[in-house]
Amino acid sequence: MVFSSNPLSLSVPDPTFDAWLRDSGYLEILDQHSSSSTITADPTSTSIITSTTTTATTSGLFISFFSHILTLLSLFTLNPFSKLTTDDFSGQTPSWTRSFFADFGSYSVPSGSDQARLRVNENVKRYARNYASLFILFFACTLYQMPLALIGLISSLALWDAFKFCNDRWGWDRYPVLWQVMVRTAQCVTAVVLICLNVQMALFGAVGISYTVMVLHAAFRKLTSTKQSARRR
Repeated sequence: MVFSSNPLSLSVPDPTFDAWLRDSGYLEILDQHSSSSTITADPTSTSIITSTTTTATTSGLFISFFSHILTLLSLFTLNPFSKLTTDDFSGQTPSWTRSFFADFGSYSVPSGSDQARLRVNENVKRYARNYASLFILFFACTLYQMPLALIGLISSLALWDAFKFCNDRWGWDRYPVLWQVMVRTAQCVTAVVLICLNVQMALFGAVGISYTVMVLHAAFRKLTSTKQSARRR
C-alpha cells in the first residue's frame, strides 16, 4: 500500500532537532536519538557484524569488544571543558545519590563515538560541581598518602603568607625594583620547595585519576532530562 505525500508534513533536519532537544532540556530523548542514529547511520559496520556473526561468533564478539575500547579511548582526545561556563559552577550541586550515582539502570555502554561524546559534553556541564568535589577528594587522599607533598604545600602557602605580612609591614611595593626582586625570589623558593617535596607528582596523580573517572562516568551515565531532575529535587 502506497501513501500519498502530505503537503502539511514538516521535515526537520537532525542537527536542528538535536539543538531543540538540548535547549529544551530533553537530554534523555537526545541520548536515545543519538543512539538510534548511530545504529542506522552505519550500514557498513552493521553488515560486517552480521556477516561475522554468521561465520564466527567469537570473531564478532572480538570486533564488538575492541570497537567499544576504541570508542572509550577516543574520548581522551576530546576536550570536555570546552563548553563549561562559570554558571555551571555557581548553581546547586546535583544530588550524589539520586542524580550523580543513581541506580544501575542509569548506566549503559555508549553505542558509538557520537553518543559517547554527547554524553561527556552534557554530563560534564551538569555534574561540574560533583567532579570538582571529586578532584578535591582525590587530591586530599593523594596528599595523605604523600606526607612530604603535604608539607611542601603547607610550606609554600606559609611562605607567601609571610611574604604578604612583610610587604604590609615594610612596604616593599613602594619600591618597584625591590618588589620585583622579592617576588622573583619567593617564586624561585616556592618552585624549589614544590619540586623537592614532590607536590607536582601529587597534583598530576590527582588530576589523572579524577580526569579518568570523570570521562568514564560521563560516558556511561545516561542523559536525563533537566525537567525530570528538577521535579525530583
